[in-house]
Amino acid sequence: MPVPDSTNAEPGVLRVLTTKAETRAFYDKIAHVYDLLSEQTEGPLKHQGLQKLAAKPGERVLEIGFGTGHCLVDLAKAVGVAGRAYGIDLSDKMVELARQNLAKQNLADRVELFCADATKLPLPDASLDAVFSSFTLELFDVPEIPLVLAECRRVLKPGGRLAVVSVSKEGKESLLVEAYEWTHKHFPNLMDCRPIFARRAIEQSGFKVEDSNIGHMWVPVEIVLARKV
Repeated sequence: MPVPDSTNAEPGVLRVLTTKAETRAFYDKIAHVYDLLSEQTEGPLKHQGLQKLAAKPGERVLEIGFGTGHCLVDLAKAVGVAGRAYGIDLSDKMVELARQNLAKQNLADRVELFCADATKLPLPDASLDAVFSSFTLELFDVPEIPLVLAECRRVLKPGGRLAVVSVSKEGKESLLVEAYEWTHKHFPNLMDCRPIFARRAIEQSGFKVEDSNIGHMWVPVEIVLARKV
């Protein structure tokens, strides 16, 4: 695949060099071991993001990049029988596993899943109370991040909430972050995501940030709550 034109890149943020087809194939391949690879490290930070979002009974909420569906289970429980949860993911295998996990929790009737690209959300304008995304926004190439966030604004009602958990470039550079970025740059099929400025991107997309903090696994992670104004 040709290297994207770096003139469109945000300073300091690496471009994504894998195609959507390659990304889909990668997550289809690792779907059955994904929890072993990520849940221990990412799980606590995802939970912080869910706490910030604070989904309520009767709300309509969307998760972008739901993986095997653990956060969707929490969202479906939070919105209750009067609410509705939606999920979108690029991987067919992830959709399949998430559907199985929801069924085990007797929550399948509260959730609608889509296998699609988040740059074009298959939902109507102003139809949602909240959107949640964890460890997903950093998978999109630099020019696509504003498109995803614009779609979040489109589907949210006025005053609707957006919670994002993302590997971050905020703060002091470290050898671990540099190693992470080096691996992404030279072996993008192994390290498909990279640190981004999540809060900055969210604010530039017209959201009002209400709460933001930096968490840590082995790299910094931004946990941001914003509102459509």
